[in-house]
Formats: sequence, structure tokens, C-alpha cells
Amino acid sequence: MTDWQIIDGSITAPQGFQAAGITAGLKPSGAPDLALIYSEADAIAAGVFTTSQVRAACVDYCRRRLQHKGRARAILVNAGQANAGTGAQGEADAQDCAQGIAQALNLSPEDILLASTGVIGQRIKMDALKAALPELAAALSAEGGDAAARSIITTDLVPKTIALETQIDGRPVRMGGIAKGSGMIHPNMATMLAFITCDAAVSTALWQQMLARACAKTFNQITVDGDTSTNDSLIALANGQSRTPAVTEPGPGADKLEAMLTAVCEYLAKAIARDGEGATCLIEVQVTGARDDDGARLIARTIAGSSLVKSAIFGRDPNWGRIAGAAGRAGVVFQQEDLQIQLGPFVLMERGQPLPFDRQGASNYLKARAQGAYLEDDTVLISVGVGNGAGRGAAWGCDLSYDYVRINAEYTT
Repeated sequence: MTDWQIIDGSITAPQGFQAAGITAGLKPSGAPDLALIYSEADAIAAGVFTTSQVRAACVDYCRRRLQHKGRARAILVNAGQANAGTGAQGEADAQDCAQGIAQALNLSPEDILLASTGVIGQRIKMDALKAALPELAAALSAEGGDAAARSIITTDLVPKTIALETQIDGRPVRMGGIAKGSGMIHPNMATMLAFITCDAAVSTALWQQMLARACAKTFNQITVDGDTSTNDSLIALANGQSRTPAVTEPGPGADKLEAMLTAVCEYLAKAIARDGEGATCLIEVQVTGARDDDGARLIARTIAGSSLVKSAIFGRDPNWGRIAGAAGRAGVVFQQEDLQIQLGPFVLMERGQPLPFDRQGASNYLKARAQGAYLEDDTVLISVGVGNGAGRGAAWGCDLSYDYVRINAEYTT
């Protein structure tokens, strides 16, 4: 039983937020490519970013802003060029982006956060972007969340949005989110781009701690292809416009807010894995019995990220040996005789011993999940037990298809 409900809208569902998305001419395709998220009041800001040593200019820019101020009013997002590996000129472009949108919104550049996605090594098309900023600011509205979600995607097949509502001290609190990501997904933070808005009042330190913990359980537990991006950014704004009492320390209110934040992150993370490049189904790996949660999460993520497991699932082959092999190489200590593996309703291994099972039935289970792609019944569930410990964790991925190779072989050509 959850303490929240799904509501209409996305990042503009919380009070005091507006958004916009337009076509600025940054993408060769002519698709929407510039988005803006705006808070009508000063918002507490938290972020988690890529751990890659090769980072986009926007990542370093946001880290500096958050360390210096911890508050923001707007997030400008461009799609088409990653502005990563672009040197000092890329840094200057990021500053110009912040100054340009700040001027259009009558704000200080220190109120602006940035995110970029697209081809690594390419600078943002600054002339086109700057010319579009007045139009972007004018397009802001309380109904602009879907337009913003469409404007941040690249190889994604579908936009990814969610909004939830709960009650804190008898008053409604809302949280919304959008995300993009389909390939180059193996995060060491969040993945690609994700933005969350909330109208609760919360302290800076607590909001950052909540976001980091939610990220560890969700975005850090998805994988499509084993590649971490240069631009990974997860940014969350909380503007206090719900007029609920400020959440400043651990307690029931903080627990409820963090649970809803984790739910938003999990929904978006699974949507990214489900939309993996060339994917036909979502893979969910649940691990129990480890010594601690960190160990269980590592095993789950190793299985979900195994190219052999992913290929077998695409081939509708219930090859439990690949699952066992991935669990064993995860670097987590457990006894082989404690290993249990289940694929959907089919128990494949128990107490470290293989069991006879309906191989055709298990293959049909995998085929049925592929036929349900992008629906709620598209999930291949792999359940793994490794002992009697209290540790448990989950990870999400997708199958590895021929189309993944085609999409990435042709990415810049």
C-alpha cells in the first residue's frame, strides 16, 4: 500500500512550476530540441551527476552552482549536441547559455542550471539557441511539461513522464518528473537526463541526501549497454509552494517525501530501461538473501547488464547458466549451494542444483513479454536468491537485439 497516487501532469503538476519545449534548430531532424523548467519561487536544488572523468561543460557548471548556492529558479536543457569534450569554448558556451536564458527570464545567471544531450564532441549551435531563448521563455506554461519532455529526447522512442501526489500534515504535496535516455546507459549516478520538481519545503542538505539515496536504488540500478555517459545529470527542485511545514530533519514527513521521490525515480529509471535502443522487453532482476543491500544490488545489476543474459532473453532462450555465471562474477561473496534462480513462474535452480523445468513454456514466457513491449506486461522477471541474509535489491535492463547494433553503428552518420 503506497501513500501516494498518480496524477495528471509531469514536472508542472507541483504548484509554482512551468515548463516549455520548442524547436530551435539544434537537431538536424527538425524535432523539438530545447526545453525549459521554471520555478515561480526560489527552489532548493539538489543534483547527482556522472562520475566520468570526461564530462560535459553543463555538468561542471551545475556542480559549481549547487556547491555555491544550492538553489535555482530554472533549468535549460538542449538536445542535439552534448557539449562534452569541447574544451574551454564549451565552458564559455555553457556560461553564455546561462546568461542568455537568465536575461530572458529577468533572473541572475546564478539562478540557472543547465543540461545537454546529443553527440559528444560537438558544441551547441549557439546562434540558433540564443535566437530561440525569447520564444522559449514566452512559451512557459503550467501545461508545458509534455512539450519539455519531448524536447529533451534523442534516440528515445517515447517521452518519459510521471506525477504523484501525497498528503503531508493534511495538505497535498506533489512531485513530477521527466527523463530521457535510451542508449549509453550504465550510470554511476543517475542516467542521461532526469529532472524532478516538488512543491514541498525541505532543507538543502536533506533534499540532497534524499536524492542521492533514491538515485542509488533506482537510476544507479539500470543498464542498457554498459556505457556511462559524459552528461548524466539528475536534478531536483523543491520550491515550497504547497505551503506545508518545512521538512528539515528525519521523521514521518521526511520518510513520506523520500518514499515518493524514490517512486518517481524508479518509474523514470524503468521507463529508460524499457526504452533501451532496440529493446523488445524490460528485464527486472530481484535479488534476496545477500549480506546487505549493496551486495544484492550489485548482483542484480551485474545480471541485468550481462550481454549474454540480455542476448539469451532476446533469443527467448531460458539459459539459466548465464544468470548463474553473472551472479557468480559480481564480486559478492555467497555460497554456491545457496543459489536459487527463477524466471517468471519457472524455478530453474534451487539450493545450487538445476531443476527440470518446462523449457518450451519458459521460452513462451519470454516471447509473451516481447509481444507486450511498452505495455505493463513487457517485464521479464528474474528472481535470484543467494542465502539467508537481509540484503535485497533490484536492477532493470533490457534485451540486446540486432537493432541495438544498427542504431549505434549509424549514430553519427
